[in-house]
Amino acid sequence: MTIVSTSTAAFFERSRRDIKDLRTQAENYQSQLSSGQKIDRSSDNPVAASRLRTLSRLEALSDIDQSNAERANADLSLADSAMSDMADALIRAQELATQASNSTLSDDQRSSIGAELDQIFTNLLALANARDSNGHALFGGASSGDAYSLDAAGNAVYVGTASSGTLPLGEGQSVTRSMTGPEFLSFTGSGGSATDLLAVVRNLAEALQGAASDPTGAAAAALTDLKTGLDSLTTGQTVIGTRLAWIEVTGDRRTDLSALRSTEESDIGAADLATTIAQLQETMTVLEASQATFGKLASLNLFSQLG
Repeated sequence: MTIVSTSTAAFFERSRRDIKDLRTQAENYQSQLSSGQKIDRSSDNPVAASRLRTLSRLEALSDIDQSNAERANADLSLADSAMSDMADALIRAQELATQASNSTLSDDQRSSIGAELDQIFTNLLALANARDSNGHALFGGASSGDAYSLDAAGNAVYVGTASSGTLPLGEGQSVTRSMTGPEFLSFTGSGGSATDLLAVVRNLAEALQGAASDPTGAAAAALTDLKTGLDSLTTGQTVIGTRLAWIEVTGDRRTDLSALRSTEESDIGAADLATTIAQLQETMTVLEASQATFGKLASLNLFSQLG
């Protein structure tokens, strides 16, 4: 009788364990359908869970890189726009200098041209002090204030830092978010000395308003410097355009890598709904059959007597 009793107890224990396992399996399938993931706990598949955590961290870093790229793109676009406005102003300054170099003009006419050049200088100074997407000096490097200020004599003086900051774009790549004013406004003038476009325009404006004994000659000399300065500005715009293109290239790669990570995450962790539903239905069928079979066997007279 002891042997039979032990066998009976083992039957009940095995049956309870099997039914419990089936219920747990069914609950897991239901959880997968609810979350869309086939790994609820790291213990389900430690290797896959570790890879999923790595992919999640990489995606988080990619989001940071994307944010940096967006900021750099905004700042460089602002720089490109400001430079375009500067170029338009300088083309007008060239037209005025060409007019002023005509010896048939009267002093009043040259003075009028000088007054318009004064306004162009003011506009150029405002553009040189444009702000980036964070409200800092766009062309002032790391300076939060203005890039240029006026000294006691009214000359524009660069007061920013020596270089612009860089922003990481991921995978060891970075981009400089702008240019400093001297990088594209300063150049070597026709006289062989260093100058910048702001000084050229202001000096010409003063020369045409009586500061020079030979305003016609001053206008002719300024034409050479304006052309050189405009070439320097155009080169700066090319640099900005190249950086914008680089952001686009790294952005495309970031998008491709994100898509690959998404695919891998899906392959590793995403539940196949059709398969999971079929597995759940199969498990529920087996569970119901097991419960029914256990109930019938447990109610037999032989088991009742042996119990």
